[in-house]
Amino acid sequence: MSLLLSPLTLRSVQLKNRLVVSPMCQYSSIDGFASDWHLVHLGSRAVGGAGLIITEATAVSPEGRITPHDLGIWTDEHIPGLKRITDFISANGAVPGIQLAHAGRKASHHRPWEGGKAIAPHEPTGWQTVAPSALPFTSDEPIPTTLTSEGLQQVRSDFREAAKRALLAGFVVAEIHAAHGYLLHEFLSPLSNRRTDAYGGSFENRVRLLRDIVDDLRGIWPDTYPLFVRISATDWTEGGWTADDSVALASLLKQQGVDLIDCSTGGNVPRATIPNEPGYQVTFAEQIKREANIPTGAVGLITDVVQAEAILANGQADLIFLAREFLRSPYFPLHAAAELGDDIPWPVQYERAKPKQ
Repeated sequence: MSLLLSPLTLRSVQLKNRLVVSPMCQYSSIDGFASDWHLVHLGSRAVGGAGLIITEATAVSPEGRITPHDLGIWTDEHIPGLKRITDFISANGAVPGIQLAHAGRKASHHRPWEGGKAIAPHEPTGWQTVAPSALPFTSDEPIPTTLTSEGLQQVRSDFREAAKRALLAGFVVAEIHAAHGYLLHEFLSPLSNRRTDAYGGSFENRVRLLRDIVDDLRGIWPDTYPLFVRISATDWTEGGWTADDSVALASLLKQQGVDLIDCSTGGNVPRATIPNEPGYQVTFAEQIKREANIPTGAVGLITDVVQAEAILANGQADLIFLAREFLRSPYFPLHAAAELGDDIPWPVQYERAKPKQ
């Protein structure tokens, strides 16, 4: 059996293989509700053989949405639609995961195919954004409101309540989104965090909110269930968050009960120079895994079966997160098995199409 298609156990949860459907925003919700689109989008990847399927960034509050069309989990009314999806995923042999998110200053935007521009608070579909400091993402966007002490406590409460709802909805893996320039990443990076209180300035202060939320969720999420954190391992910008910062953070999060660091990069600086080559983020997953001694997930322009297997074989990561490749090929794990010479079960409805070994 290849490493890519071999099982991995995290706490008491066994993933049948190392292939993860990475969170990918669909911008297809109304008022945060999961729709048939989400069921088919996520469910087809379960049929296709993925080991773990993580929802798109799911907003813990209305103001935490990137767009008015983001998936949400800020009310109990969202639970039944999500439960329908987790039931289907589980019934088809995959583990359902959810990414809990708050977009911070990058909230209140139009969808990408509608231009992606910021929606001002006074516009009918817009709202006031919040951030660690009153610094917009770009100079032509509305200025976010600086979170007060009360606002910080509300953010923590929103994450806690979202985690409780996620359990009721049937999710087994929770991932805290602290990457891509969204709220928690904004606190981590000195480029976006200019606070002078206990949540700004030093490294210890800038990581405080994320660590508070990890403690909160680890107290809610069952001891038998894994907790992930997605980070941007570097801002790709001088004076910003660095790979060494990520190692230090990962070491702290491991002590708090985080089970895996999902290693992405960038997103907090609009004009950062980011490489555009296959596996350009894998070195960060490798460094964090080695130096912080914590499991990691590799993501970013991983498109090839041999490439994915090599990442695992070289000890660079423990899971392979695929995004665009899963959009192109929902049945990637089934095709990977044929290419690697592994014999894995196909859905009985599809067995007639299974390649002969």
